[in-house]
Amino acid sequence: MSLYPDDELMELIDRVALRDECALKALYDLTSSKLYGLSMRVVGKNEWAEDALQETFLQVWRSAGDYRASLSPPMAWLGLIVRSRSLDCLRLRSAERSHLTDEFDDAMSDSIEGNSPNPMDTTLASQQAWALHQCLAKLESRQREVVSLAYLRDLSHNELAEQLSLPLGTVKTWIRRGLDQLRTCMGRFA
Repeated sequence: MSLYPDDELMELIDRVALRDECALKALYDLTSSKLYGLSMRVVGKNEWAEDALQETFLQVWRSAGDYRASLSPPMAWLGLIVRSRSLDCLRLRSAERSHLTDEFDDAMSDSIEGNSPNPMDTTLASQQAWALHQCLAKLESRQREVVSLAYLRDLSHNELAEQLSLPLGTVKTWIRRGLDQLRTCMGRFA
């Protein structure tokens, strides 16, 4: 594995774009557990998360050539795909259930407390994810990388400084300024 895990992921995505099946398997092996976890947070059911994950990697196979590292880190790109496929899964399941009567739905909602996400909440989350993607794209490349690594990989400031060979103060400043810019930008979408 390279010093920067994103480099390895970007190389694998480039190889997938060339229809390298081994690269797709390697990308799956490196990222599937994290992407499965993201999907589970959206859909709430193992079977649905597995379906969404499969659809994610089918889309990666089809659209790897469209990936641009300058727009987002590889895990952010993969995360947006799995979130989108997970929301699609929820919409599909919702459509399958639409034949139930309103009366039955009311009776069920009164008697059984569900633990799956509310479709309106997931739609809002999808819109927020799109807005966040737009706002992240406005950040300077290195700043976007630091902010993304901090939150997608849950790295501390010290870990980021060490991994990226940057002074700790620079990392802290980039994250603070990046979050300020994201907060301002996201406010425009609210």
